Amino acid sequence: MNGDVNKGSFLGNRLLIAISLMVTLIGIGTGVYYLRYGYNLIDAFYMTIITVATVGFGEVNPLDNEGKIFTSFLILISIFIFAYAVTSVSAYLVSINSVFKYNLRKMEKAINELQGHVIICGYGRNGRQAANKLKNFNRNFVVIENNENILKELTENGLLFVEGNATDDDTLIKAGIRNASYLITTLPADTDNVFISLTSRQMNPGIHIVSRASDESSIRKLRIAGANNIIMPDKVGGDHMASLIVAPDLIEFFDNLSVTTHGAVNVREVLIKNLPEAKILNDLDIKPLTGCTIIGYKSSSGEYTINPDHDLKVTPDGKIIVLGNKEQIKKFNSVFNFS
Repeated sequence: MNGDVNKGSFLGNRLLIAISLMVTLIGIGTGVYYLRYGYNLIDAFYMTIITVATVGFGEVNPLDNEGKIFTSFLILISIFIFAYAVTSVSAYLVSINSVFKYNLRKMEKAINELQGHVIICGYGRNGRQAANKLKNFNRNFVVIENNENILKELTENGLLFVEGNATDDDTLIKAGIRNASYLITTLPADTDNVFISLTSRQMNPGIHIVSRASDESSIRKLRIAGANNIIMPDKVGGDHMASLIVAPDLIEFFDNLSVTTHGAVNVREVLIKNLPEAKILNDLDIKPLTGCTIIGYKSSSGEYTINPDHDLKVTPDGKIIVLGNKEQIKKFNSVFNFS
């Protein structure tokens, strides 16, 4: 990669040299015609341009033998400089294209090697927020987008992406749909989200699909199409604003909860099989070891238990949800070897 960058820089320098030589030649020609052969400044510049361009126009003013020899050399030198400039430009364009193709092949290879990653369909407001959250958790994800300006942004940010329409089967395949564990579709049209959910479910029956919806009438269709979770951003926003009026302190407390270590209060979801072997919650010794509190348990069948008892039986496929401050969550990660 560094070699390609250095090569592009070298060719760029060649292009600058060619332009500098051409400007210098025009300056010398204009100066000689003006100072040596008595042309006015405009005629001197015009004579130099038609000579360098070899367009075949006649002389502005008659030249003596010395002037004709100078003009002949001016033509020969300009031909060599022009040829140098053309080859430099051509090589530079080829180099840019080669670097682009190299980066594209490198990205395709990286996507093909992904396992259990997340596919984000659409990089609008919701898609960007989802990507930022996944990036904070070091989760691998691939964005599907067809807007050129957004693709440029994704490239500058070093994110993996596939250019195309997420409703196309080939685009989903390029994004690694068969190896992905999750898919988030955030397109503005509910019909597109329904189609993507249906197609993704057929291609990967085990994938977990989270879909955006604009209309409540689309929720049932998305469920039938295979979406596991359906989010209505407008409804969530409206409910949240109303809740700040009905129960402001409670909602403010929930707003302070965070699934990252940046918030004052943090929540952590952990699979039981990733913890020491235990038959009941009390066997884990989470509170004494870390200070965190177990606030929830999700069984392998999907049933939730809020504020579970310490003698609750657990299974390897179950999950616990722990609550703690920043230091407690940090200690939890350290004790149980989580990054």
